Amino acid sequence: MGFLEWATSPWGQTVPIHIAWFLIWVAVIAGLLFLIAHATFVTYFAKEREFAGNASPVVEARIPEHVPRHSLTARLFHWIMAASMFTLLFTAFLPKVGVLFPWVTYHWIAGAVFTVSIIFHIIHASFFMDFWAIWPDRIDLRDLRRRTLRFAGKTEPPPDKFAKYPLENKLYHGAIIAAGLSAIVTGVLMMSRVRTVFFPRNPYLFSDMTWGMMYVLHGLAGVGLIALIMVHVYFGLRPEKRAITKSMIFGWMSRDFYLKEHDPKRWVVEPPSSPSASHPTEGRGLMDAD
Repeated sequence: MGFLEWATSPWGQTVPIHIAWFLIWVAVIAGLLFLIAHATFVTYFAKEREFAGNASPVVEARIPEHVPRHSLTARLFHWIMAASMFTLLFTAFLPKVGVLFPWVTYHWIAGAVFTVSIIFHIIHASFFMDFWAIWPDRIDLRDLRRRTLRFAGKTEPPPDKFAKYPLENKLYHGAIIAAGLSAIVTGVLMMSRVRTVFFPRNPYLFSDMTWGMMYVLHGLAGVGLIALIMVHVYFGLRPEKRAITKSMIFGWMSRDFYLKEHDPKRWVVEPPSSPSASHPTEGRGLMDAD
């Protein structure tokens, strides 16, 4: 059993037409295995986390009770994108597992919403937010090495507390970018094969081989998103991560959680007396994960 399905074109050329649909179940099982492995590790093997140093009492006194994390604009983007992505996955894969309905129209409409939301976010993140807050920096990489060696029993200094986004969020963000943009680019081009309000139908825009490879890349991005979203939802529901999840609903996290997990030098929060303190400080990057 191969990973791709093939067909013969009218000119006798063997071309790929899409991924083998058993990869849906591969993605689901891979996601479940990760969830089980992580939950087992945290429950039975993980040690209490240690960080290097604490903020001074003077700095702590300046932190507001509610630390702003996500603006209303960022939260609206997140939930619109999430709704469109779930719609895309359901309309794409439910028919492949036997749930039949006229899915094409719902799929391309959800794809259009998803694409517009991402374009908006790219502009918003590039010009109105701290674009680099979601990308790994030198301290992240140093602390990754320290945490790895400490887990292996080596003597290393404890890592620093996190900036606004821990390294795990930043790495997840990179994976979502790769899968999401692959789905968007191929999906927009594939819309020329169906009737939409955007442009006339033209199934002859590319060769059969190019179309086939496009469908394969689109399918791989889709099954990759299944596993990635399972992981995202799992972490969003974990008790130690719920403060971050709540911040995507209410826009803020508690002062205690901020001081426990985050370094005020790496994520500077305005004191309550500042005029800007009443507005959430934005720092999300492209397609950021919590």
